Amino acid sequence: MRRLLLSLCTGFALFAFAASSHADRLTIAIPSGFVPFMFEEDGEWTGFEIELLEAIAEENDWEYEYDTMNFSGIISALQTGRVDGAIAAITITSDREETMDFSHAYYDSGLMLMVRADNDDVQGIDDLDGKTLAVTTGTTSDDYAEENLPDTEITRFPRAEQAYLEVRSGRVDAALHDTPNVLYYIDTAGDGDVKAVGENLEAQSYAMAFPRNSELRNDFNISLLGMMEDGRYAELYERWFGEAPSPR
Repeated sequence: MRRLLLSLCTGFALFAFAASSHADRLTIAIPSGFVPFMFEEDGEWTGFEIELLEAIAEENDWEYEYDTMNFSGIISALQTGRVDGAIAAITITSDREETMDFSHAYYDSGLMLMVRADNDDVQGIDDLDGKTLAVTTGTTSDDYAEENLPDTEITRFPRAEQAYLEVRSGRVDAALHDTPNVLYYIDTAGDGDVKAVGENLEAQSYAMAFPRNSELRNDFNISLLGMMEDGRYAELYERWFGEAPSPR
């Protein structure tokens, strides 16, 4: 049986399984929130990636605690080996593969533009010349904007929610971020003030990330593939996203 302790002094969430055979507790980096993949509800972490990791950790008798940090800090912590792994809707990229390891992919994503509901000037990525765009520091949306939007003024924020609030307030023309998070925010917290425009950009895949040559990755992958084969992954996916996952 899993038990959760929220530590007020460290900000860590400790997960322990009674059958654990590991003497050392793992440290898993997560962002402060990225719905519906991970977020706090009634003092406990929940979400698609949270529950996926819980199932895999229980199967492997892992004990672990969460260390909450900004996304750019998560990437740095992985590259320097300060954490044992990270779940943060992390996109697999060739650049990141050079400095960290990834599990098998478990979610297909992309990038989406968000604008105010009354904004008819921006209908897609081609309308951003001379406009202002908010992105989250260190993410693939940041990389995309830097590489493809030379005539757009880019403003960076530590958290996606800050970028979204800039759009709602009218201080920027648009925000670019991961498609599932943009759509979830619009549906659950946008209050009709914002909308998604344009096409899904940059086909991407999420995975759990580990420091280079981590021994945890193989065990994670074996358990993940087992969940995909016996239906547990599909059940979890449908519960959080309301539809069956794409065939893999």
